[in-house]
Amino acid sequence: QVQLQESGPGLVKPSQTLSLTCTVSGGSITTNAYIWSWVRQAPGKGLEWVSSMKTDIRNPYYAESVKGRFTISTDNAKNTLYLQMNSLKSEDTAVYYCARGLYYPDVWGQGTLVTVSS
Repeated sequence: QVQLQESGPGLVKPSQTLSLTCTVSGGSITTNAYIWSWVRQAPGKGLEWVSSMKTDIRNPYYAESVKGRFTISTDNAKNTLYLQMNSLKSEDTAVYYCARGLYYPDVWGQGTLVTVSS
C-alpha cells in the first residue's frame, strides 16, 4: 500500500524560501506514470490545488497564485516529491499535502504546516 510522508514544516518570514519533501513508500513514484500533486489548506479555508507533475513527462502545472515562485520536482531514484517555495507570502500559510492524482487524489500524506509571518 502506497504511503506518503511530508517533511519540512517551518516558520519563515515573508520573501524567504522553504522546501517541502514528500517521501513515497510502498510503491514506486514512477509506477503507471501517476500524476503527483501538492495541495494546501489555509486556516479556515478549503483545499487549494498548488501544483502537479507526471514523472514520465515532467511537465509541471501550477496554480496562478504560486506560478513563478514554486517549483515541483521529483527524484525518482529517491522515490521523493519536492516543492521548492520561493518568495513566500503570508497568504501561503497553510497545511501542505502531497497526494497521488490530480482531480481525485487517491492517496494523501498527513500534511505539514507552513507558516509565513514576520
